[in-house]
Amino acid sequence: MSESSESFGFKLNALLQEAGLDPVERERAKLFQDYLSLVIRWNAQINLTSVRDEAGILTRHFVESIACARALPVGIGTSLDYGSGAGFPGIPIAICRPGVSVTLAESQGKRAAFLQETVRILGISAKVHCDRAETLTARFDCVTLRAVDRMPRAVEAAARLVVPGGWLALMTTRSALAGLQAASGADFSWGAGGRHTPLPGGNDRILALGSRGVSSSV
Repeated sequence: MSESSESFGFKLNALLQEAGLDPVERERAKLFQDYLSLVIRWNAQINLTSVRDEAGILTRHFVESIACARALPVGIGTSLDYGSGAGFPGIPIAICRPGVSVTLAESQGKRAAFLQETVRILGISAKVHCDRAETLTARFDCVTLRAVDRMPRAVEAAARLVVPGGWLALMTTRSALAGLQAASGADFSWGAGGRHTPLPGGNDRILALGSRGVSSSV
């Protein structure tokens, strides 16, 4: 991208400020700039996201994913991005929370190749699982889902990948939340509205955090 790092960082931080979020540091802004360049370049060849313009990617994907990364509970060491696609929110989590080891699960080969290239170029603490998330044997402190096909079924499968005491993080709408909570099963406690964080961008979107009971079986 021909845009300077300083100019891009200013643009990203202006959008974050507009959404009521703190700015990102220069080093992280540069990682997001490189990530954006990769998304736009690969999106011209394969279907990563239906949002193809820079402004749309920044507002619809980057800002929302940064909000998610910052709202995840403190102390998680591992996170799974279930059905990662173009890497939202998994790659922003790895950028914003470098102490979290992120796994990006993506079964479509071309998208998985994009994720592998992005992880390599950005040098972030993430790895790619090039298969369906259900085939994983590991369990995670946190599992995130955003815009996954057949979301209720995905939530049911994702719930089994959360360790006891861990978290299920759903980026969804308030109208869809009750059905997804039911799909997660009886092991999860969703608490009061304090665990439902509004996400920027409108459409009544929220991040809902469900905690798995420590005595539940895996």
